Amino acid sequence: MPRNSLPSKATEYGSITELGASAWNGLTHATGPFADWRFLASLEQAGCVSPTTGWQSSPIVVRDDSDRIQAAAPAWIKSHSHGEFVFDWAWARAAHGAGLSWYPKLLIAAPYSPVPGPRLLGAEQNPEAAESLLDQTRDRVEANGYSSAGINFCSSVDASIIGQRPEWLARYDWQFHWHNEGYRDFQDFLDALKRKPRKNIRAERRKVFNQGWHFEWIDGLAMRDADIDFADRCYQSTFALYGNLPMLNRDFFALNAERFGEHFLMCIARQDDRPRAAAIFWRDQQRLYGRYWGSLEDTRDVHFETCYYQGIEYCIANGLEWFEPGAQGEHKIRRGFLPQKTQSFHYIRHPGLRQGIARYLIAEGNALQEYRRHLDGLNPFGERGS
Repeated sequence: MPRNSLPSKATEYGSITELGASAWNGLTHATGPFADWRFLASLEQAGCVSPTTGWQSSPIVVRDDSDRIQAAAPAWIKSHSHGEFVFDWAWARAAHGAGLSWYPKLLIAAPYSPVPGPRLLGAEQNPEAAESLLDQTRDRVEANGYSSAGINFCSSVDASIIGQRPEWLARYDWQFHWHNEGYRDFQDFLDALKRKPRKNIRAERRKVFNQGWHFEWIDGLAMRDADIDFADRCYQSTFALYGNLPMLNRDFFALNAERFGEHFLMCIARQDDRPRAAAIFWRDQQRLYGRYWGSLEDTRDVHFETCYYQGIEYCIANGLEWFEPGAQGEHKIRRGFLPQKTQSFHYIRHPGLRQGIARYLIAEGNALQEYRRHLDGLNPFGERGS
């Protein structure tokens, strides 16, 4: 569609699955997995997102006069704030304290995945269609009486468009990502660190390997039913250990293994030739994404090895530029993961509540800037050999 030809209409659907993979994935050049039809449809088909789980699928699709899809957004009607990683619990309490309902709300996001990526699909090729998505999102909030709409962990392209709209409040935070500076091997990476973090990493790894642990990477093409069973057992066991409700299931892991193939990965930690822990990853051409860790026993050192050091080694061996191991965790810094900014945007329907949240975001932003200065002081990299 020509850039000066505006999209004519937006359409609501009851699921992403019904839209089809080629139409959905054809809207973006980004290769990350978490806005990919295969990931989102697997969540739906495995029952991980549904009205019962508090994630009612309600994607927004913009079509032109010829009924061709120009843009889309993975939208969900939420009855809680779990699984989002841009936490608005304080906002919900403020709304309820003022006699307002915070739920239901509208969310544009990748469920259970605090990974930056495209949220306004089609924005790169057609910014006008992305603008129409924002208009339709706002209109849906107003028409249905939702408290708000959020767009979480959006890409820089999305942010450049949404940031021009004053009705959307900006929020940000820090994650910790590892960057491959062309390292030849893991030792080359260690040599780039200051003496103390280098020594600590060596000690952590030595302890694990001295206990007889070894590690195996397999991808979705090679996974057997027993491997998927084990991944699910680890995931379910770890969530139960910490008293959390596991939202994913075996069907979800099996569908991703089938659909992503070599880009869906599991690192299995074995001791005495028995699998005892595992971490699930996705990858694209540039990045490795660490997502779900699980263990049949509580073992701190094996967690760091499986989720961080094995991932770094994988990136170096396979020429990947970035490794994103998940949300939060200042402890990642001394292991070579440095702070990166993540962004979200929020439309608040009630004017008074919006004003209060806007003030809160200014204070939070100032605190996050101060926190960033603290994080920069923890940078583990130094002159080689120091």
